[in-house]
Amino acid sequence: MARSELRPVITLRSTAGTGFGYVTRKNRRNDPDRMVLRKFDPVAGRHVEFRETR
Repeated sequence: MARSELRPVITLRSTAGTGFGYVTRKNRRNDPDRMVLRKFDPVAGRHVEFRETR
């Protein structure tokens, strides 16, 4: 079965300016806007906001 476009792969980039990113999937039906998560940035050494990039 082909991967559904309902759950696309997205990249989350750190707002600390380190260039570090996470790759995850999201449900477009539940989260139609750009996702913002607070996760750990190992380059900065602390938790920061990660925003969805396209």
